[in-house]
Amino acid sequence: MTYLSNIGAYFLMIVEMFRKPTRWSVMKKLILKDIDDLIIGSLGIVAFISFFVGGVITIQTALNINNPLIPKYLVGFATRQSIILEFAPTFTSIIMAGKVGSFITSSIGTMRVTEQIDALEVMGINSLNYLILPKTIALLLYPFAIAIGMFLGIFGGMAACVFGGYTSLEDYILGIQTDFQSFHVIYSFIKTFVFAFILATIPSFHGYYMKGGALEVGKASTTSFVWTSVVIILLNYILTDMMLGR
Repeated sequence: MTYLSNIGAYFLMIVEMFRKPTRWSVMKKLILKDIDDLIIGSLGIVAFISFFVGGVITIQTALNINNPLIPKYLVGFATRQSIILEFAPTFTSIIMAGKVGSFITSSIGTMRVTEQIDALEVMGINSLNYLILPKTIALLLYPFAIAIGMFLGIFGGMAACVFGGYTSLEDYILGIQTDFQSFHVIYSFIKTFVFAFILATIPSFHGYYMKGGALEVGKASTTSFVWTSVVIILLNYILTDMMLGR
């Protein structure tokens, strides 16, 4: 029953988030601040992880298809498919659930502990709109970070091929170009938009409705990371079955 009430409170929060909007002059500053905190501040870790994971995927693929009857261009093909379809949108989002999600939960939770949210309500401000909607809008730029992750993942695989001698640059590029389907990129970005909404709202929910003191802020951050990751994995399965399933 607790889980059902939490789900109901979550959807009610989303509805209330759009009521009684904050003035645009104030909202614009909040959105720009959240873009800097959530998107710009995450580009470094997204780029670092994407580059080296792309290299690891390439190395593992090359070592597992060392049969001379298997064309070498499959290394580039497998790297491209792995990064575009799964790693960039899904596993990067799980990593972001730890970084961005914990930041959102702890920042809103701290405001709850220090009674800043109560002060907003006293002043007649819709605190849900003021705190959560700017983060949701800011994370609409999340696909931009994922696109960088896709590029650097494929580039990291190319670097691993060239400097590790696993296949030639020509074969790797041929593999990237082979049987390319633009719908796979569209599918990936659709997932990314859905995950961005989850990254903004579930951590905000746990931060906004938490009770207690500083210790509970840490517990809420951990709980939000777990549930955000679980929901992302479940939605990944559902969206994949809907858009790519036969």
